[in-house]
Amino acid sequence: MTLGLKLDRIDLKILAQLQRAGRITNVELADAVGLSPSPCLTRVKRLEKAGFITGYSAQINLDKLGEVLTVFTEVTLTEHRSGDFSRFETKIRKLDEIVECHLVSGGYDYLLKFVTRGVGHYQSIIEGMLEGDYGIEKYFSYVVIKSPFIKQHYPIQRLFGEQH
Repeated sequence: MTLGLKLDRIDLKILAQLQRAGRITNVELADAVGLSPSPCLTRVKRLEKAGFITGYSAQINLDKLGEVLTVFTEVTLTEHRSGDFSRFETKIRKLDEIVECHLVSGGYDYLLKFVTRGVGHYQSIIEGMLEGDYGIEKYFSYVVIKSPFIKQHYPIQRLFGEQH
């Protein structure tokens, strides 16, 4: 819901700053985007109300908590009616270990990202999905060996700013 809100370059700067540092103070944010604090806060509230900002959260370093396994899984459904897709999405939404779900074009239907305690944990989840009524015809798993980087932010200004 955008409420017909047209974003300008300052709004884009605000969004870019907030996604990198959600705990930034309003004074620091205003300074970073070239506004005084009061108009900056007004813009932030407007962006929140219009649904451009959907929440604020902490980024957790899982490696500090213990070892985890990340697995990307390609899933092909047995049937391809809209109800089959809806049923699958509803059921996997309940699995906390699935942290991303993408409906994709190409040789399979979904790309899922799992974060689990290890191979055994991942395998038990997959087996439960195969035994359950998820409608899975086949799946392929790709275990992540190393993640050289994971960006937690989008290139907002490059995507939506003025083109040069």
